Amino acid sequence: MQHDIVWEDRAANFARLAPQVARAADAGAELVLLSETFSTGFSMTPGIGEPEGGPSAQFLAEQAAAHGVWVGGSCPEIAADGPLPYNSFVLAGPDGTVHRYRKLHPFTHGGEHERFRAGDGPVTVTIGDLRITPFVCYDLRFADVFWQAARDTDVYLVTANWPAARRLHWTALLQARAIENQAYVVGCNRVGVAGDGTEHAGDSRIVHPTGELLATAAGVETLVLADVDAAEVAATRDRFRFLADRREHTATPPALPRS
Repeated sequence: MQHDIVWEDRAANFARLAPQVARAADAGAELVLLSETFSTGFSMTPGIGEPEGGPSAQFLAEQAAAHGVWVGGSCPEIAADGPLPYNSFVLAGPDGTVHRYRKLHPFTHGGEHERFRAGDGPVTVTIGDLRITPFVCYDLRFADVFWQAARDTDVYLVTANWPAARRLHWTALLQARAIENQAYVVGCNRVGVAGDGTEHAGDSRIVHPTGELLATAAGVETLVLADVDAAEVAATRDRFRFLADRREHTATPPALPRS
């Protein structure tokens, strides 16, 4: 669900997003992905965090229950083990199930490392016959964590506030992660201008395990819909055994010449 965000106004965002989730469910979606920090924008304001299971997670759970779908997106959540929040991807199910992944790579260039804590590792969730691994925005630049989860993943979810200035990186990396891991990649990026002046172009898309673009969006609020199938992932990996051929390598430094 490609959408704009009202800066640091949770109530306004909940009011705007609820009818969009309903529209997605009516269109046949079974999993609805919102943007990174969907309820606040990508804010570094001290105190922007909320308790784990706070209003943003509750909104996702309420929408999931109301429409009988899975709903996910990220929000700033403070856990019991420290004062700074995590950029936490929350995936809520229609039966009340909630899964969490904490963003591994705070965006140092934007100062996120000073306001947010880093997570510990990838998380893979099984929904029906799909193995789903979520990541958040800047994580997309780090191929190794995608590789780490690849053999147990059918679909990667990537939620983002990716700036328009680097939109080529966003689109290229989404396709690259699909091709090299032979898995679907669902990239959801926001549109509009953030409170800090950053412009976002959207470019949300769903990519097939071969890199084919199944559905794409331009720079407006819209739905991006496509079917994903675990059997198609298995067939792609069986037909082109690139993933099976991947090997772990340990770099050996070159020997220095004797003098």
